[in-house]
Amino acid sequence: MPQRGFLRPHHVLALVLCVSATEDFDWTKNERTSFYYGTFPTGFSWGAGSSAYQTEGAWNVDGKGISIWDAFSHKKGKIFLNDTADSSCEGYYKFKDDIALMKDMKLNHYRFSISWPRILPTGLKSEKINEKGIKYYSDLINMLLDNKITPIVTLYHWDLPQVLHEKYGGWHNISMVNYFNDFANLCFERFGNRVKYWITFNNPWSIAVEGYETGEHAPGLKLKGTGAYKAAHHIIKAHAKVRHTYDMQWRSKQKGLVGISLTADWGEPVDISNQRDIEAAERYIQFYLGWFATPLFHGDYPQVMKDYIGRKSGQQGLGASRLPVFSPQEKSYIKGTCDFLGLGHFTTRYVTLKNYPSGAGDNYFSDRDLAELVDPQWPDPGSEWLYSVPWGFRRLLNFVKTQYGNPMIYVTENGVSEKMLCTDLCDDWRMKYFKDYINEMLKAIKDGVNVKGYTAWSLLDSFEWDEGFSERFGLYYVDFRNKNKPRYPKASVHYYKRIISSNGFPNQREVESWKRKAVETCSSSNQLLAAARRKSKENQELAGMEQAWSIHDEV
Repeated sequence: MPQRGFLRPHHVLALVLCVSATEDFDWTKNERTSFYYGTFPTGFSWGAGSSAYQTEGAWNVDGKGISIWDAFSHKKGKIFLNDTADSSCEGYYKFKDDIALMKDMKLNHYRFSISWPRILPTGLKSEKINEKGIKYYSDLINMLLDNKITPIVTLYHWDLPQVLHEKYGGWHNISMVNYFNDFANLCFERFGNRVKYWITFNNPWSIAVEGYETGEHAPGLKLKGTGAYKAAHHIIKAHAKVRHTYDMQWRSKQKGLVGISLTADWGEPVDISNQRDIEAAERYIQFYLGWFATPLFHGDYPQVMKDYIGRKSGQQGLGASRLPVFSPQEKSYIKGTCDFLGLGHFTTRYVTLKNYPSGAGDNYFSDRDLAELVDPQWPDPGSEWLYSVPWGFRRLLNFVKTQYGNPMIYVTENGVSEKMLCTDLCDDWRMKYFKDYINEMLKAIKDGVNVKGYTAWSLLDSFEWDEGFSERFGLYYVDFRNKNKPRYPKASVHYYKRIISSNGFPNQREVESWKRKAVETCSSSNQLLAAARRKSKENQELAGMEQAWSIHDEV
C-alpha cells in the first residue's frame, strides 16, 4: 500500500515490540559500507503484503457496504485516469490462487487487511453483521494456516465505511473511537482464535495528512493546519482503546499481539556537521514517525511538535495550539499500548532548515520549518516520491532502536514501483532494490537492531490510491485489461525466492548468479504475457468487426 502525493510516505511495515527506554541517536555517524555477505538469524520470517481495497474488488457484492474510497474514486478527477478499484485484482474471488503463489514462494507470513464495510456495511455492529464477509475472511485465514502461512491482519487500511463519514465526519469525530473498537472486537471474536498478529491502523500519517489536510486521499478534506492533527488525535485514542479491549477480553484466551503500523521515510541532515541541519532532520522524523510513536511509547506528542505548533498557533493569534492536548488520564491510557509497532519505509530525503513565517499558509508542512531535498543521482524507477536510498533504511532501524529501547521489529512493508507503460517482467531495478534494502536490514541486525522478519510490498500489482493503476509495486504482474486478471511472475519473484531459501546472502558467487537465473526464468513469463496480449487484441478486433457487421445488418 504505497502512495503519496506531495511528499507522501509509504511502505515498509515493521512490527515492533513497545518498550519505553531511549538513548541518543548519533546523527554524525553514517557508515555507508560495502555489501555484506551473510545470513539472517534462524527463524527469520519472510512474507509479502496487500490491502483489502487495493486488491479485493467485489466492491458492492455479497452485502458489502460502501467505503470512503469507493465514494472518492467514483468522483471524476480524483484518481489518475479516473480508475477505480471496483474489480482491481479480483482478490475476493481469486484468494485460493494467490495463496498457491505464496506457497510456491515459501512465504512464512502474509499481511492483509479486513475491509470494515465488508463485514459491517454501515460501520455499526449494532445495525448489521454481514456473515458473507465474515466467511470470506475466515476462509482466507483457514487456507493460509492450512498452507503453514501465518496471517498478519490489519484492521484499518484506509477504507472507512462511507456512512460513518457522511453521518459523523469520519476521523474528525471522537465517536469513531467507539465504533472502531466495536469493529475490532467483532474481528477478535470471530477470527482471534486463529490470528495472533493484529495491526490496528496502517500508516495513520497518510490517513491524517492526505485524507484531512491535503485532500489527495479519501475522504478528500482540505482542513489546513487543523485537519490532520485532529484526525491523528482520535486515531491514537482509537488504537489505545482497542488494545485495552483486547487485554481485558481476549488476551488470556487468544494470546495474540496488538500493534500499529507506522510509516516513515528517513530524513538525513544535508550537513551532518551542521547543528541546524541535524535539528531539522530530527524534526522531520518526529513530525513523521514520532507524531504517533512517541504517544504510544511515552504517553505524549514529541516536545518539538508541541513547541513548534504551539508557537506558530500563538503567532496566528489563536488562544490554543492547533495540536490537541492529551489530559493526564489520557497520557496514562495511551502509553505502552502496543505489543509491536509496524514500521513502513520506502525512501529517504535530505533535510535542511527552512523558516516559514506565520500566516504564510499555516499547515502541517510549514509547521515543521524544514526543506526536503533529493540527490539527483538517486535511482527513481517508478513513483515520483520513491528514490532508492538503501542506507537510509539502516539509519531508520537504528533510530527506532535508540528511541524505543531496541524493540522487536518485523518489517512488514518494503518495495519499489514501476510505471504502467513497462510490461517487461524482467524487473532488474526491483531485484536490485530488494537486494540492497534487505542487505541494509541485515547490517542493522549486525548493529544490534532486533529485526525478526521482513514483508515485501506487494504480492500483486494493485490499485495505488490516487495514482490508480499507473504504478505497479507487485512481485506478480496483474493484467488488469483481462477480465480474469491473470498473474504473471516477474523476475523479482524468483530473486526473492532465492533470498528466502538462502535466508539471506550466503556468498558473492551464489548471489551474483541469482539475477541471471531470475532473468532467464522470467523470459517464459514474458512470452506468455505477450501471447495473451496478442490474443486479447485479436478478440477485441473480432468483437469490433462483429459489432460493425451487426450494425450493417440492421441498416
